[in-house]
Formats: sequence, C-alpha cells, structure tokens
Amino acid sequence: MTENKKEEQTLENETIEESAAEAVFAAEAVFAAEAVFAEEEIPAEENHEETPVEKDELQLAHEKIAELEAKIEEMDNRYLRLQADFDNSRRRAKLDMEAAQKYRVQSIASDLVEALDNFERATKIEAENEQTKSLLQGMEMVYKAITDALTKEGIEPISSVGEEFDPRLHQAVMQVQDENFGSNIVVEEFQKGYLLKDRVIRPAMVKVNE
Repeated sequence: MTENKKEEQTLENETIEESAAEAVFAAEAVFAAEAVFAEEEIPAEENHEETPVEKDELQLAHEKIAELEAKIEEMDNRYLRLQADFDNSRRRAKLDMEAAQKYRVQSIASDLVEALDNFERATKIEAENEQTKSLLQGMEMVYKAITDALTKEGIEPISSVGEEFDPRLHQAVMQVQDENFGSNIVVEEFQKGYLLKDRVIRPAMVKVNE
C-alpha cells in the first residue's frame, strides 16, 4: 500500500470516528433534554389547565427534542455512508494489491519475450561446423532456462495454428483461402503470443483462413 493510500485511509478513519462522536453527542443531548423535560413536567392536577407560558415551554422542549433526534438521524446516516465508503476503499486497495501480486512480473516478461524471439530465430540457423553446433546448443540451453522460469511465473505461449481465430489472443496480419482449414482458423503463426495467467502480454501474429 502506498503512502498516499495510507494517508487517505487514515483520514477516512478519522472522519468516521468524528461522525460517530457527533452522533453519540447528539444522542446524549436528546436524552438530557428528555430528562430535563421529564423533571420540569407539571404534575397532573384535577381540572389543571396549562398557562400560555407553560404551553410555550412545552412546545420549545418538543421542538428541541425533534431537532436533536433529526441531528442523530443525520449523523447516523452520515456515519453509515462513510463506513460504506471506507469499506469500498479498503476492498479496492485489497484488489489492487492482489492484482499487483498476480501480475508482478508483467513488465520484465514483456521484455523477455522479445529476447525469446531472438533466441528462436538463432536456434533455427543451420550449423555448418562443430563450433556452430556447440554455440547453438548453448543458446538452446539458455532459451530453455528462460522459458522454464517464465512458465513457473504463469507465462505460457498462446496456441495458434489450428485454433479458431480469437481477437483477444490473435492479431491477424494476413488472410488466405485454404481448403485444408476451416473458416476463421489460424493457418500460420508469424510471431508467438504470450499469456500471463489470464492476461495477454502480447497477442500472436497470425495468418487466418477466410
């Protein structure tokens, strides 16, 4: 988690705590007002009629209680909204961390697949003497070591020839009419494509049958 995200999360926590404190304060104020109102309530007497002053005081007390209750409801709603925002923020941070972990090698893998192209081209050279054969064997060993390391990290080549063309995985650079293949089937691969788990690092460059 970056420093900015930590600061944002800390600020959200403080805001939620402040809203909760305000709601508690408002609730306490309501309870206090109700207690005062109960203490000042005039005992019921037979044939007792409230004076205009008493009516005004009762009206003010009821209005104050209603105001404080509305304040509690407002603070409660605000607290719930902030709590929901905080939960969403925490969920997004968790997903970002999981994605960063899952695709942590994508940057270096994108560079390595370019190197693999060069190794593949080099290993296809015809060896004319023992020295060249020895050099090619060494290159093949390096090539295999790189591909094995990439495989362990979840990087695999994309299947192409004989597969149905998939625009998410393949980049069509040519179209042909070949009776040996069905419609929309890849007939040739010009450049390998690679997947990092479920993410395309590079689509395969292919020739597709019409």
